[in-house]
Order: sequence, then structure tokens, then C-alpha cells
Amino acid sequence: MGSNHSFRATTQRPEIKIIKQYTNLPLVECYAGQLNQVFLNILSNSIDAVEQSNTARSIEEIRQNPNCITITTSLVNSKWVQIQIADNGIGIPEEIKQRIFDPFFTTKPVGKGTGMGMSISYQIIEKHSGKIEFSSTLGQGTEFIIQIPCNCSIPVSNMQCI
Repeated sequence: MGSNHSFRATTQRPEIKIIKQYTNLPLVECYAGQLNQVFLNILSNSIDAVEQSNTARSIEEIRQNPNCITITTSLVNSKWVQIQIADNGIGIPEEIKQRIFDPFFTTKPVGKGTGMGMSISYQIIEKHSGKIEFSSTLGQGTEFIIQIPCNCSIPVSNMQCI
């Protein structure tokens, strides 16, 4: 059911453990490349968040509470699938939560991000008649929850199934 992978440790960062908890899902009509972009945006932000959390932690603290990203898929009901991506990174401060999906909003240093990733992700999920939301606790991590209808109204000529 679940499998574990990791981004190997380097001299710049400790290992990030990837926990995959996948459920068998039905085929979903979608723009597969665009949904992959959403997942990659969230995963990239998760990696940044766990790496940032390490700056205030000792090697021993990291060993006791390792860097981790969990990806879970599930069937909400016969018409909706859900993808959850959770990390144990720095979390999102309360004062910026409402801006996460705003175009050009970024918490990254100048030159490190455009602030378009989550805005585009939101638009892609909307295009699929889906929902994207998140919860976050400062210092503990963030979880994004994406729900996509199994049969959304995408023109057949543009549709792919994943």
C-alpha cells in the first residue's frame, strides 16, 4: 500500500524521507501535464520548507525528527479523488496564509521564486473543477489537499486520463 523513498542526503542537506500512501483510484479525465505541474510546485515548496526548518535544528534534532514529505491518495466518494501532500517543514505564518494563492506573492528571497507557482496551481485545479486547500501549523508543517472530480468537463480532444 505505502512505499517509502527518500531524497538522499548531501553535504548541503539531510535526507528527506518520502512516504507514499497510494490507494487504487479510477481513471480521472484531466490535463495530466498541468496536474503534474501542481504536484511539482507543492513538492518543491515542501522541500524548501523542510530545508528551512533545518537551519534552526541540530543534527541530533534532525535525526530524532527527520525531514519527511507524505503523499497520500484516496477516493473521497465515487465521484472525487483526493491527493494530500504534507511536510514537517517550517509551516506557514498566519499573517500570510490568505496570500498563498495570490499572483506574484512569494516568501522566497529575490531571485529564488516568481510567486506564480501556487497561483498557477490554484488556476489549474479550478480549471479541473476541483478544490485546493491547505492547513499549516507554524514550526510543524503544512498539508495541501487537492480534490479532483473523476469526470470533469474537459473537451474530449484535450483530455487525458491518469
